[in-house]
Amino acid sequence: MSAPFKGRREDRRLLTGQGRYTADWDLPGQAHAAFLRSDRAHARILSLDTSAAQALPGVIRVLTGADAASAAWRTPPPMMLPPGVGGMILKVPERPCLAHERVRFAGEPVAMVVAETEDAALEAVEAIEIEYDELPVLVTAEAAIAPGAVLVHADVPGNLAFDFDFGDKAATEAAFAKAARVIKLSLEAQRISGVPMEPKACLAAWDKATNTCDVYMQTQGMGDILTGLAHVTGLPRETFRVHARDVGGGYGVRNELYPENVAVVLAAHLVGRPVKWVGTRSETQVSDHHGRSAHLNGELALDAQGHFIGLKAEWLVDMGAYTSNAGPLINTVAAPRAMATNVYRVPAIYGRNRLVLTNKTPAAPYRGAGRPNVAYLWERLVDEAARVTGIDRIEIRRRNLIGKDEFPYKTPTGSVYDSGDPKGLLEAVLEASDWTGFAARRTEAEARGRMRGIGLALFIEPSGSVGSEEIAITFSSDGALQLYSLAGPSGQGYETVYPEIVAKVLGLDADKMKLHSSDPFGPALAGTGSFGSRSLISHGSALYNGALEVVSKGYELAAQHLEVSAKDLDFANGRYVVKGTDLSVGLAELAARHKGAGPNPLDTTTKLSVSMAFPSGAHVAEVEIDPGTGKLEIVRYTAVDDCGVIYNHKIVEGQMLGGLMQGIGQVLAEHCIYDPDSGQLLAGSFMDYAMPRAETLVNVTLLDRPVPSPANPLGAKGAGEAGATGSVPALANAVHDALAAAGVRHLEMPYTPQRIWSALSAARK
Repeated sequence: MSAPFKGRREDRRLLTGQGRYTADWDLPGQAHAAFLRSDRAHARILSLDTSAAQALPGVIRVLTGADAASAAWRTPPPMMLPPGVGGMILKVPERPCLAHERVRFAGEPVAMVVAETEDAALEAVEAIEIEYDELPVLVTAEAAIAPGAVLVHADVPGNLAFDFDFGDKAATEAAFAKAARVIKLSLEAQRISGVPMEPKACLAAWDKATNTCDVYMQTQGMGDILTGLAHVTGLPRETFRVHARDVGGGYGVRNELYPENVAVVLAAHLVGRPVKWVGTRSETQVSDHHGRSAHLNGELALDAQGHFIGLKAEWLVDMGAYTSNAGPLINTVAAPRAMATNVYRVPAIYGRNRLVLTNKTPAAPYRGAGRPNVAYLWERLVDEAARVTGIDRIEIRRRNLIGKDEFPYKTPTGSVYDSGDPKGLLEAVLEASDWTGFAARRTEAEARGRMRGIGLALFIEPSGSVGSEEIAITFSSDGALQLYSLAGPSGQGYETVYPEIVAKVLGLDADKMKLHSSDPFGPALAGTGSFGSRSLISHGSALYNGALEVVSKGYELAAQHLEVSAKDLDFANGRYVVKGTDLSVGLAELAARHKGAGPNPLDTTTKLSVSMAFPSGAHVAEVEIDPGTGKLEIVRYTAVDDCGVIYNHKIVEGQMLGGLMQGIGQVLAEHCIYDPDSGQLLAGSFMDYAMPRAETLVNVTLLDRPVPSPANPLGAKGAGEAGATGSVPALANAVHDALAAAGVRHLEMPYTPQRIWSALSAARK
């Protein structure tokens, strides 16, 4: 991944401070908002007195849950799911934009002050008087489903929002009955925060003459936000224009319509002025949807030769106090079922995932969106199987890997892996990481008083899918091309890559093309946004097909201009050439000949149904541990990935490194810790919530070994989440390998110095 790189178009704007994030938008006459948030995790609201706040200078209006209830706006809908166990349908409790009668997690918005200035709004929040009747607090999924537990929502019996299973239970039980060995593991994928660079913010303005509303907010694509706003308000999608020019981090947590967004829109409607709110870092930490948060149980059945013959997986997922838009999907269908076999041949699989409501911040997709949980459980099971059976951990993988000639590979849960070469990835990463030389490196480390471990992880994950994407390509009167897509940019380099894709097809200059991502003033397009490592597969492929359609339209125009039949023409390098002659006309010339008041005949709108592609990878991590302090250092990291056809190596490198760092954060440091008695988030600021630093990952090798995907015209596969999916299990296996020599058999993430030191101390006793 080291091809020459001239930089991204976005870089100059963003690096010189010319980006425009949500807080940078201002409108004439705007008011400012601030929220009162619950300081209790679970309580009835006995009284809420806003009179003192309302009387303060500069205060325009104080909104409460009663105002939200009067608006009769609905709860944003989650993504659709198939029926669960016994035909169960996902239970979606109502989630008001301001808590009404009851609060269900610490940090939930309870009231909102709208004032002339931000300072006045913040001062008025302090003047609101509220009295609570505290209720029992549930901070674990296990406690929430225990008999007699208090209900988080009266209409969700047993606090069980969804009970979902997949696979063939009978066939799996039969496989386990004849197994020579059964390996069992129980793991915790701890709750973590997305921590975007840009805290939540929103600005809304209604034009009552036209009954339209401009909403400025962070999004990963305006399609889902428009759908959410229309559902919440009952108004047509055309009522809203969503603006999100630059977004400081998405990671899955910015693909949601949050209660604060809805409250700002409601406030702007009620006061008749634009209303702006910019959240603080602590507000973002306590109210942004969290990620992971699942207890993972796995059982792997093997025959006498070490072949995998069955898998049972059971997840108990802490969804928090409400179901988010995509949280239920990624914890049932999108990852656990879609990649259930990982890269291995397993004839029988049964999985059951229960989604439980607790008194914590709701959980949603976070980079990897369920995939790291699957890979973590699988690869820890495989390493444990190697330990128990005595089969070398590389050899046991070789015996069970899906072969390249077996693709497309249909799994027992119904997924079809489109393409891949797991064995090739394995051999490549073993060579690149110098796996065979590790013993000498471990000996050298021991001489320095360090414990050294090496870990391997293989994975395959879904990318793409979910609906269809529509794009538009239009020709401006000055000859420039305008490209329109519903992709939501937050660092992926769309402005650079998408024009290059179109330029290659059309034979035109990419520098004369402009990408409009989720442009509220552009053509009305159908589609969603950027999530699930799908953007190049979906938006990029749609633009590629659109460019081909432009070329197709141009044949008839060129034939008319050159006075020949269209079948007598060839197209190459931006020109239509009469076969066997030097007569030609350029596509740009044709576009210019037809410029005028109306649409250009070459303008094109096209829609692409998105297919799923499965990227895969093999990662090796090496770590050293100081047994005296428990401090851990990543000394080498090697990743070989199949992302399909790569269109910009440096951007893919950046995506890989970003995913690696976020996976490393989960493994080594990050943890949303809640007080078990009060339900308060104890890691609500950067004083308490640790993140990886640049020095954490210094010796990294990234290699690509692509197998083009047949599932889309670009041959592309996802890349944005592979780093997180591979790094979690690779590092976990490396840490356990290092600790095994001291007798430590199990340790839960994050592997902080204190946890490692304590485990080593306990093993010595």
